[in-house]
Amino acid sequence: MPAGLIALALGGFGIGLTEFVIAGLLPEVAADFHVDAAAAGWLISGYALAVAVGAIGLTAAVTRLPRKTVLLGLMVLFILGNAMSAVATSYPTMLAGRLVAALCHGAFFGIGSVVAASMVDPSRKARAIAIMFTGLTAANVLGVPFGTLLGQQFGWRSTFWAITVVGVLALVGVAVLVPGEGSSAVGGAGLRTELHAFRSGQLWLSLAATVLGFGGMFGAFTYIAYTLTGLSGFPAAAVPWLLILFGLGLFAGNAVGGRFADRSIDGTLLVVLAVLAAILGAFALLAAQPVAAVVALVLMGAFGFATVPGLQLRVLRSADDAPTLASGANIAAFNVGNALGAWLGGLTIAAGLGYASPLWVGAAMTVAALVVIALAAGGRAGLFRSGRQASTVSGVSNGIPTIRG
Repeated sequence: MPAGLIALALGGFGIGLTEFVIAGLLPEVAADFHVDAAAAGWLISGYALAVAVGAIGLTAAVTRLPRKTVLLGLMVLFILGNAMSAVATSYPTMLAGRLVAALCHGAFFGIGSVVAASMVDPSRKARAIAIMFTGLTAANVLGVPFGTLLGQQFGWRSTFWAITVVGVLALVGVAVLVPGEGSSAVGGAGLRTELHAFRSGQLWLSLAATVLGFGGMFGAFTYIAYTLTGLSGFPAAAVPWLLILFGLGLFAGNAVGGRFADRSIDGTLLVVLAVLAAILGAFALLAAQPVAAVVALVLMGAFGFATVPGLQLRVLRSADDAPTLASGANIAAFNVGNALGAWLGGLTIAAGLGYASPLWVGAAMTVAALVVIALAAGGRAGLFRSGRQASTVSGVSNGIPTIRG
């Protein structure tokens, strides 16, 4: 395994901490800045919106630059944003720090995916992407509980200082361990060539599958504390420990999903999405049974995150020889899916359909993603064609297998 993948995973770990740890510290932050819960919530929702903007806008702005140089610049931006949050003396400054840190999130994972895939043999590309995303899953399993504990014991600012230190370590790791020759710029054509990739019907189908598939899982997860306490009967104090189990499921699913996606992207996604839809439906039906709820929670995390390497690699391949902006767009699609799933789940709860209703929404979205992948796989097999849809992998360009129609 190339050492550069560890540096990318460490960057992903820091970014995952920045995104998720704020949820456990929100009451303390709100009290410090004398704002209500709704205003404090913008530290989370504003971050997500900035991720989507940065994933496309910032990636588009740097298409002519060497990828390693860009990754280093993004880590500097990450360090700056978290340091701003740590020293913030007002709510607007805190929010600004969150937004600055968020801008690097989508571009780092988008460009990092391309770099990770370029560092290994073609048969191991999905696994390389999975290793980078392991940092994100580790942030959920270990970083968020310990980051929350640190903030509660020594003040929430200490958590953001710790994340800043992680960012510095990741910056050094990328500088030393990521090879420059494996992270070259995207040809010489720049943004125009990158935009041409969006003429691919397969790319748009892949992005749609990301929105629906990952959004289905995350929409269900958004309200999982209400499901576990309101339906399964767990006390609120048990929820953090149950979320650690969920995080372990994420970790395992990410690793296994990457391994199987290297064998067959579409085949893996079809199986994983079908099983995930069944798990979400079963969870909705059995949520009142504590043991069944815990099993379903772990499996939801495992199969939900097992889609990530395959979805990301599918976008890279669908983008032909201009994968960088498309990769960033897929990171944006993950976040759009998160927002869409959470919004639809919230609507069903507000409509009085109960705390199991987000699980049904998630199941429906996952089935829709399954249909999209089935259509896309049919297109690759020659059952129908659209734009630059392709049927075979014919070569390698910039470290990514290219697909020719």
